[in-house]
Amino acid sequence: MKIGEVAARTELSLRTIRQYEDSGLVVPSASSEGGFPLYTDADVARLMVVRRMKPLGFTLDETRELLDAVDRLSADLPDTPTELDPPVRAALVSRVHRYEQAAAERVAELRAQLARAEEFANSLRARLP
Repeated sequence: MKIGEVAARTELSLRTIRQYEDSGLVVPSASSEGGFPLYTDADVARLMVVRRMKPLGFTLDETRELLDAVDRLSADLPDTPTELDPPVRAALVSRVHRYEQAAAERVAELRAQLARAEEFANSLRARLP
């Protein structure tokens, strides 16, 4: 699919998608005959990971680190030449788990902030005639 469709599906701007391409977070899987980037569903899924990490305050480097760990774990199939050594695999699983924990903590913080904001808005509404 072309970048415009990807932008519509991910709700990211063309500029943001290109920025993620330039930073190496997402690389289009193919090119059209005219040299325009073409994206697969896997590329869109990767962009969605980036999009979901951003509002939680993860940096691009942290996002890159997580994507690298997930990519390496996904490529780790039994009895393949790229099969990871058990300690390497355990380290990657631990890294992904740390990101999951950090995401859960940040979500909890955002929920607390939202609750405080709702309390504030309700207190203002209560004062209106």
